Amino acid sequence: MRIDSFFHAATNTWSHLLSGGDETAAAIIDPVLDFDAAGGRVSTESAQAILAAVHAHRLRVEWLLETHAHADHLTATDWLRRTLRAEGHPARSAIGAGIVAVQKHWKQVFGLGDDFAADGSDFDHLIADGESLPLGALTIEALATPGHTSDGVSYRVGDAVFVGDTVFSPAAGTGRCDFPGGDAATQYRSIRKLYALPESTRLYLCHDYPPRDAEPRAEIDLVEQRSGNAQLRRDTREADYIAQREARDATLPAPRLLYPSLQVNIRAGKLPPADERGRVFLRLPVIAGDEWREVRNE
Repeated sequence: MRIDSFFHAATNTWSHLLSGGDETAAAIIDPVLDFDAAGGRVSTESAQAILAAVHAHRLRVEWLLETHAHADHLTATDWLRRTLRAEGHPARSAIGAGIVAVQKHWKQVFGLGDDFAADGSDFDHLIADGESLPLGALTIEALATPGHTSDGVSYRVGDAVFVGDTVFSPAAGTGRCDFPGGDAATQYRSIRKLYALPESTRLYLCHDYPPRDAEPRAEIDLVEQRSGNAQLRRDTREADYIAQREARDATLPAPRLLYPSLQVNIRAGKLPPADERGRVFLRLPVIAGDEWREVRNE
């Protein structure tokens, strides 16, 4: 098994290219689309680095896997899917079946019309808990790990597990649980599921937030995670974790790219439909305070 990891510094995101070695089937996990929010510009430099590795090792990409609908970066799944299919790869997009509930919620938030079905059909495949996905000589086992979001899924291949935002490196702790569909108690149980895996397990992260004098880590040994996680160790009680997680979440600001990310990611990386002039727009919901409404109504 070969795993190549790519760090996107602008969003502290890890993407992973999984394969059995050169000239074998491969899966790309959590690829990032570059996005300049101030200029409204999307680009593909980060995804092109993954594509270059695919070409260098003569891989055949079978799957483009999302661990969940991310709220802090735009996914490059659609661009990679179209590019790879043009080259003859199967390149099927997949995410946990819980994405349907996520889509329905954000469809209402963004006021999306009938052109967005919110039934999971933007993805080629919706993954059930415990489902196995073939990858050449390898098998990918899906482990539902909700809590950060309702659609969270981790992917286990041999002794490697790609955990999404369920946990970060030990010093950074665990993923927040205050997004719609998130729940600290549910996340506690998901992390316990991971902690019950064999001690030889390696956890591959979706994010790392290292201190300035440290390099980001893509891989964490399970034993280190269980003994050193800042918020949930092996002996942490559920009630203590919930109290700590909810107290911390109450202090966190919304992710900088929350609204742009979700409008794209619930569509499997597709941009919103263009208007009659070919222009694409992202919506920004505005929450007006009571004092603004009082003045407006005078």
